[in-house]
Amino acid sequence: MFSRRVISTIFLVSAAALAYADNHNAGSLVKVIPAEEVEWGYLNPLRGKLSPGAADLWGDRTSGSATGMLVRFKKGFESPPHIHNITYRGVVIEGMMHNDDPSAAKMWMPPGSFWTQPAGEDHTTAADGETNLIYLEIDSGPYLVKPSDEQFDNGERPLNLHADNVVWLEDSDLHTINADNVQATNVWGSTADMGGSMIRLGAGFEGELMTEASEFRAVVIGGEVTHNARDLDEPETLEAGSYIESTGDYTHEFANYSDDEVTIYIRTNSRYSVQ
Repeated sequence: MFSRRVISTIFLVSAAALAYADNHNAGSLVKVIPAEEVEWGYLNPLRGKLSPGAADLWGDRTSGSATGMLVRFKKGFESPPHIHNITYRGVVIEGMMHNDDPSAAKMWMPPGSFWTQPAGEDHTTAADGETNLIYLEIDSGPYLVKPSDEQFDNGERPLNLHADNVVWLEDSDLHTINADNVQATNVWGSTADMGGSMIRLGAGFEGELMTEASEFRAVVIGGEVTHNARDLDEPETLEAGSYIESTGDYTHEFANYSDDEVTIYIRTNSRYSVQ
């Protein structure tokens, strides 16, 4: 167990605790996928190695369900102009990414940057880092790529938020901060009582994150954090690209033993509090 000094707290709804057999036990209230255990495939299997790599962390991008996935790109990748049938969100984990209108000059977004791509809008995606990795999220599927001549205006407008322009908040409609060494920011909200935010844990952070959400999903975006929970056999160090989810009244313990900040993206339908 880590120090009981509470630095970060998120409140969730309770259900009876179930035994945790392993990180992929569907019956457990918690699921953890370390980055090194992610099972990779291709975003477009028909293109094979020419396609970006992809791995669903939750959901199924080929079905009608909401999905969160990792997508990785080789250095120098640039897609032809295209559209998607659905809107998606992207958070840069590694490398330098560009996503914009085909005629736009390159604006390279580093780790911690966030963007949205509206359904139907023509765009290109490019990568310029030695390794390039993003977390990509959709609220419904399937995730399809279509030609530019099928473009349409769904009423949404794109957002490119460079990491340097992120505004870190004390309080918002998603979280309340009552502690030192923790910051948070909202990045999106929806009409389905769901929202996305990021929290940043400073070096030396030790504390608890508790939630009352029926849906709580977290992806490590930057840094390396040690995580523990009641159904786990022992604490586990999670690198960027690792995934955590829980259901019901649940407490996650986090510790940042490094000299660098840790950034975690959170999707949840419940307000959380940091204390």
